[in-house]
Amino acid sequence: MPVKNRFAELHDEIAAWRRDFHQHPEILFETHRTAGIVAEKLRAFGCDEVTEGIGRTGVVGVIRGKETGSGRTIGLRADMDALPIHETTGADWASKTDGAMHACGHDGHTAMLLGAARYLCETRNFDGTVVVIFQPAEEGGGGGREMCADGLMERWGIEEVYGMHNWPGVPVGQFQIRPGPFFAATDLFEIEIEGRGGHAAKPHETIDTTVAAAQVVTALQTIASRNADPVGQVVVSVTSFQTSSNAFNVIPQKVHLKGTVRTLSPEMRDLAEARMTTICTSVAEAFGATARVDYLRNYPVMVNAEAQTDFAAEVASAVAGGCDTADLVMGGEDFAYMLEERPGAYILVGNGDTASVHSPDYDFNDEAIPAGCSWWAEIVERRLPAA
Repeated sequence: MPVKNRFAELHDEIAAWRRDFHQHPEILFETHRTAGIVAEKLRAFGCDEVTEGIGRTGVVGVIRGKETGSGRTIGLRADMDALPIHETTGADWASKTDGAMHACGHDGHTAMLLGAARYLCETRNFDGTVVVIFQPAEEGGGGGREMCADGLMERWGIEEVYGMHNWPGVPVGQFQIRPGPFFAATDLFEIEIEGRGGHAAKPHETIDTTVAAAQVVTALQTIASRNADPVGQVVVSVTSFQTSSNAFNVIPQKVHLKGTVRTLSPEMRDLAEARMTTICTSVAEAFGATARVDYLRNYPVMVNAEAQTDFAAEVASAVAGGCDTADLVMGGEDFAYMLEERPGAYILVGNGDTASVHSPDYDFNDEAIPAGCSWWAEIVERRLPAA
């Protein structure tokens, strides 16, 4: 089964929704305009229930099939938030908000799920209930966690949940997926190293925190090269190095480091945190300084359930003629929180030869809309077949 004809008919309209969202990006939980439009459209489509304010600014719509005797309920999730990036695409529909843009395609995800919701409301050719989930704050705010904490799964009796992300570099409308760990846990750390500041001409009278911190940065790379199993996956990146003085002739009293750790298993996550603390305190002590490590466990590993992944790939093959195995991704995805609550799967749909996500030149490819909408709709009609 190729893409559904209905989505070819609706393509221009769905693309117009997407471009409107793109022009009005909203960050983290501030997705008030987007959520309002989503809720308004869901009601206009004829959703049986529409609830706003789940996970602060999330929206949930309920669509019941012509039959509900199966008693089954599945969830479909899209994210709504943008990024604090200044857009440089020059598109006619470029962001009208300085310093904010849809640089990850959440505008496309939202529009595609709206398109699928419209189709499902029109046809209702399934036996059971569909819950469409529009989530805020995927980009670092943990909106998925907040929606789950608000009782998303229990309140609507969701048994399985499915998500989708566009993927530059994959041909438009083609799909990729993998079972098991897929996207990495995304932990954050801050390290403060304190010594004794002084005049740069008299280093022997100081405890040089810059030298100590430089050695810490280098030593942290041994977590991946010498502590982790070589077949495991761990990335330790120090992304900020700030001294307490910016003067040319001052050895600073303190140095503040920030960064991220990416892992794909609980064991590697535990190892990275433990080794980071030991390395930082020991290296600082060797230079006569002290180190304090604040390690924040952020998004967990996103794990696709095997059975649901096989099903999602089968649907993708029906829509696109095939579904490839995706590479492991060391980026994070807070759909992980929903997959911790219920079995499900997360799939990638091709965005074509475009700029990468999180780039100021990125734009969602509207040509992916029919395939994405068709996958959502076919997930429902195949998982909840009508008699």
